[in-house]
Amino acid sequence: MLVTAGAGWFAATHFAMTTDTQALISPKVAWRVNEAEVNRAFPQQALTILIIVDGRTPELAELGAARLAARLATDKQHFSAVKRPDGGPWLAQHGVLFGSVAEVRSTTQSLIGAQPLLGPLAADPSLRGIAGAFGTILTGVENGSAKLADIDRPMVALDGALTQVLAGKPAYFSWQALFADKGGQAPPTRRLLLAKPILDFGSLKPAEKAVEAIHAATHDLAIDQAHGVRVQVTGDAPLNDEEFSSLEENIGIVGIIMALAMLVTLWFATKSAKIVAAIVGTIVAGLVIATAVGLAAVGTLNLISVAFIPLFVGLGVDFGIQIAVRFNDERAKGSPTRQALEDAAAALGAPLALAAGAVFLGFGAFLPTDYVGISELGIIAGLGMVIALVLSVTLLPALIVLLGPGKPSREVGFTQAAPVDHWLARHRRSVLWAFALSMLGSIALLPLVDFDFNPLHLRNPDGPAMRSLADLMRDPLRTPNTIYVLADNADAARAIAARTGKLPEVAQAVSIDSYIPDRQDEKLALVQDAAVLLDLTLNPFDVAAAPSDAENVAALAATRDQLARVAAAQGGPAADHARALAATLGRLAAAAPQARARATEVLVPPLTVMLDQARAVLQASEVSRDTLPPEIVEDWIAKDGKARVQIFPKGDSNDNRVLTRFTAAVSKVAPTATGLPVATQEAAKTVAWAFVQAGIIALVLVSLLLWIVLRDVREVAFTLAPVVLSGFLTLGSCVLIGQSINFANIIAFPLLFGVGVAFHIYFVMAWRGGATDLLQSSLARAVLFSALATGSAFGALWLSYHPGTASMGKILMISLAWTLVCALIFEPALLGPPRAKAQSK
Repeated sequence: MLVTAGAGWFAATHFAMTTDTQALISPKVAWRVNEAEVNRAFPQQALTILIIVDGRTPELAELGAARLAARLATDKQHFSAVKRPDGGPWLAQHGVLFGSVAEVRSTTQSLIGAQPLLGPLAADPSLRGIAGAFGTILTGVENGSAKLADIDRPMVALDGALTQVLAGKPAYFSWQALFADKGGQAPPTRRLLLAKPILDFGSLKPAEKAVEAIHAATHDLAIDQAHGVRVQVTGDAPLNDEEFSSLEENIGIVGIIMALAMLVTLWFATKSAKIVAAIVGTIVAGLVIATAVGLAAVGTLNLISVAFIPLFVGLGVDFGIQIAVRFNDERAKGSPTRQALEDAAAALGAPLALAAGAVFLGFGAFLPTDYVGISELGIIAGLGMVIALVLSVTLLPALIVLLGPGKPSREVGFTQAAPVDHWLARHRRSVLWAFALSMLGSIALLPLVDFDFNPLHLRNPDGPAMRSLADLMRDPLRTPNTIYVLADNADAARAIAARTGKLPEVAQAVSIDSYIPDRQDEKLALVQDAAVLLDLTLNPFDVAAAPSDAENVAALAATRDQLARVAAAQGGPAADHARALAATLGRLAAAAPQARARATEVLVPPLTVMLDQARAVLQASEVSRDTLPPEIVEDWIAKDGKARVQIFPKGDSNDNRVLTRFTAAVSKVAPTATGLPVATQEAAKTVAWAFVQAGIIALVLVSLLLWIVLRDVREVAFTLAPVVLSGFLTLGSCVLIGQSINFANIIAFPLLFGVGVAFHIYFVMAWRGGATDLLQSSLARAVLFSALATGSAFGALWLSYHPGTASMGKILMISLAWTLVCALIFEPALLGPPRAKAQSK
């Protein structure tokens, strides 16, 4: 109690856990070194929040993004910087130059063609001005200088929007889309904001307050779907927060199921509430002490090393059940409590010590690997096994003596298993051949094992940030699966972008020079020609004051009458549309003032946005590196002069095969490439090699330990062969059910190794001591319920809403099932009849 209390105090006052997934792999690995270099050069690119603003019209998207960016930029409590990567004053002015010469010509001609409308609208940007603008063109139709068909599209669009207004339904109107129909570039209805949040690393959700600030701002500014705008939030920071939300969402239910499953299994194993209490008390004390020792050893827990908890509980339960079941067996034979404990200790001392030593070495094999997460897990879990063993032979017996459980009412072993024992003895060769064929089949399936180390696939696809990311990834030029290359300078970056941009696996490569348009002379000539014609049109000397409602009514009525006259004198679709618009304007003029106010809200704000953007386009000027604004330069040129290249994949960026080809192609040209696709695949290689490396080391160390104790190569093979077989069978089962191996569920394999080695050591040591009818023994009961306790408890993880945790629960269930089959069926068949006592020494 004193040791547990002291350990609890230490753990409570020194507990630290990092949620940084980058800390799971050694920073000395080559790809991590490249990644760190890019992050040092461009720290503003890491742990950001990406805000997606979708508008029902281009103007709503632009206006919403601009207003939200302005609001967040003033919130220094939650954000250190807010940028618009696809918008802002500079791009509004020079963005037209990034189109082809033909597209620039179409844009400028579209503006020039709209001059009859633009002039009146710029001079009077109001409902009155809109009606007057149509009246001006209709005058031209009446005197023969214009055609009614020229304004057919505007009439149809305006009639549709105003009809919705009069019906009290949501209405949207786009001037930009209207002019784009005449041949200009299609305006975007999606805008992006990139915010650098001030993170609270003292919280499990460091970006939570920043995300809440974004939602509060959108609410205050009425930037929402009710007003034609949808705002989504994603990015590194909210995705990390969301992952913890999915982990904790139903963790209470999962925890209750785990605890109940373990308690029920312990009761069935021991049939004694007092012994169950003793085992649980021992496990809880051990877990507290192991946590304190682990924190003292590694300082800070990570997302992998925290898995020592299920490992400790799983193996701690095994030790407790072994002792408790053997104790009950001795009590059933008539021994008093103390004598029964001594006899159990004499029988189990060597197997438990050997199992703990083998598991300790198995986990220690991860120490030399580059997978820091599992390496630290190995340290804590290995030390935990020593703690579990010590408490199992000290605290557990003491608690049993103090609690004084009663004598079992029946034999502890499985007498019902006698037919199975006899059947295994008679059909030993057939059973071994069946397992041999199963192993060959599993080995044949190994090439089909899917190692999916894409971290996005471990996240809850229904989380808001993940849904937003999935939506964004449908656009190949906005996917986060891009590769970055750090070049020595801007010229080197341009050369790398040119080389990688030609690869068939690459959609485009962007560097600082990508912001310098080509053929500027031709494009600027077109822009300047348009500016000469449209300058006074868009920038009138006098802008009319806001109209009164009466003035709006008069203007609407005048345009209604003019539309009716023109339509009466002409025929065809345009005339029909003119009559329809005349009727709508008449109804709007006769409606309540609130209807005209609503019409003003629908038509005038997008008009203001369109006019501002048209003015900006006509101010485009020559672009060079020297004239680029600082907010763009700092994202591509570091303070030390190094330059960044961003490379986009061609094809479905959520397809692992596409990313594999993309990464391989780019890495040949730029070996120091980094980014999410590189990190994902290199991490997979690092993790896979860590398990291969640790597996070889563990096999050698455990084999050596077993040989030192057993002094028989055949017995060493008898102990390890079933462990290897259960591993192959687990992987084969994963192929058959379509379950991928990922960063989360791969943790099941150390538990498989630990439990498997322990189980098989128990059987080999019993067989070595001359035991017969192994399935009828108390040992088989202990092994069965140990596996059931661990499997049923941690199989509850399968119920988690977090895909990674759920897959870990699934793999744990599968692996423990095969471990149990190999222990209870394959191991007895492999061992055969016990050695003659005369041969034992």
